[in-house]
Amino acid sequence: MSAEARTTIDQSEVDRFSAMAAEWWDPTGKFKPLHKINPVRLAYIREKVIEHYGRDPKSARPLEGLRVLDIGCGGGLLSEPVARMGASVLGADASEKNIKIAMTHSAQSGVNVDYRAVTAEALAAQGETFDIVLNMEVVEHVADVDFFLSTCASMVRPGGLMLVSTINRTLKAAALAIVGAEYVLRWLPRGTHQYEKLVRPEEIERPLSANGMQILETKGVFFNPLQNQWNLSADIDVNYMMLASRPGQTA
Repeated sequence: MSAEARTTIDQSEVDRFSAMAAEWWDPTGKFKPLHKINPVRLAYIREKVIEHYGRDPKSARPLEGLRVLDIGCGGGLLSEPVARMGASVLGADASEKNIKIAMTHSAQSGVNVDYRAVTAEALAAQGETFDIVLNMEVVEHVADVDFFLSTCASMVRPGGLMLVSTINRTLKAAALAIVGAEYVLRWLPRGTHQYEKLVRPEEIERPLSANGMQILETKGVFFNPLQNQWNLSADIDVNYMMLASRPGQTA
């Protein structure tokens, strides 16, 4: 299949999330798990960006001057707080409904985010590049994982970072992230995740390494019911985040 004919878009996934678009900013709605996991994601992003770029950890805007792509941004749950840290954020999503919700919320919040209803491959074709690419809870919903990750990697500037967050394809993940979260606890609508589309770490490492990225770290993320919050962990059997960099001079 030619590069021109390839696509990262799984239309059934776009339709599924578009149908729930109005609930993006409802912390008790269908996206409650993303609201719950956001603090640990944001803390990790902040820590690693400060470390990588040598920024002041006491700064309220440590991402000042950095251009960030939040690919598969949905309603902007990650884009807005990252913009508040000082970054120039482009939030991209294949769903126009999601982008409209995100634009409305950012206007109400007074947070400047460049939202676009566009695919990763379209952005890459336009020559867009970024200091940081955030690829959070989206890779398990795309049509072509290798093409998607390769395309995202091509937009990381020399010295830049990419962060991927997803769910491992293990029996433990099937039991907890699908059966437990969708059918027992009903944290997510049934059918949000399909086991065969979950992504193992090596399936992320391969296309990133092939496109000149270096894997820096892989961290697990788990939910502690006693604390009612998500925490970092060494266990990557279910949810995990992978940090990679492109060699070169940082901004």
